[in-house]
Amino acid sequence: MIEITTSSRLHIALIDLNASIGRVDGGIGLTLEEPGFRIVADRSDTSGEVVVTSESAGGSVYVGRVRESVAALLQDSGGGGVGGIRIHIVHGAPSHVGLGSGTQCALAAGMAVNYLYDMGLSVRDIAVKVGRGGTSGVGVASFERGGFILDGGHRFSEKGVFKPSAASRSPPAPILFQRSFPGWEVVLAIPDVRGAHDDNEVDIFKQECPIPLSEVQELSHIILMETLPAVVEEDIELFGDSINRIQRTGFKRREISLQRPEIRQMIELMQENTCGAGMSSFGPVVYGITDSRRDAGHVACLAQEFLDETVGGCSIITHASNSGADVRHV
Repeated sequence: MIEITTSSRLHIALIDLNASIGRVDGGIGLTLEEPGFRIVADRSDTSGEVVVTSESAGGSVYVGRVRESVAALLQDSGGGGVGGIRIHIVHGAPSHVGLGSGTQCALAAGMAVNYLYDMGLSVRDIAVKVGRGGTSGVGVASFERGGFILDGGHRFSEKGVFKPSAASRSPPAPILFQRSFPGWEVVLAIPDVRGAHDDNEVDIFKQECPIPLSEVQELSHIILMETLPAVVEEDIELFGDSINRIQRTGFKRREISLQRPEIRQMIELMQENTCGAGMSSFGPVVYGITDSRRDAGHVACLAQEFLDETVGGCSIITHASNSGADVRHV
């Protein structure tokens, strides 16, 4: 029996949804310690049997996705002495809130089959088989190694369309920069609402893309000359300023404009009280970065009060995770 524990991730921004230079997507993101996703799995002697269980409400929403991912790996094995598998979802991170839980769930399920049946697949191999990472490579790289991540997107001639990861079958993008992130405090506000997903997310890409090249150029300048140097030099003021700037340009500005007013107000609240703040992916999760534990506690309280008065939800304090998913025998 094995236990697999994953992290979650912040998706800070998609870089190029113009594609006039010949590539599309590209993104930056950060792996988080919490909230995470955990499963335990063991082999079944019954060929092709897939049993997925969960005792928690947070885990039950992933039962179908785990089953699909496991089936994809077992089907591709072509038999070869592979039996079945039993998986129990111990804990599931919030779904459809911008923390990448769908990718972590699918990769964890695929990795369970890979380990139990000694298939020798890489994380990237598994991602292709379970259909994740087709737009952003951040979630796959978070599962593999953690830290702060920049990916290089895809050739537009091969992808041909603007689509979110869950609807794209392109392989995960190449990783251009992956580095341990400083031990700064990360405050998360997790509203009790769901972000865009499935057909709604696909429709947004169709309506908003391609975005103007000038915005892609502006965002690229911020990332290359502010965000990345700030990570390397561990300069939280520079990093925070870059995060605030990113919220006002490119595809991220459009993602935020489509949110309900309370989410935009939460971003402003976080920006006023941290070094930098923004929305992860399509939201509604909002994050703030600070290097003060006291400030982090204060901001978490402010965020919780705001959530309690508006849409509900919770706030937590976490940190970057500079390692990938944890796989161990139990």
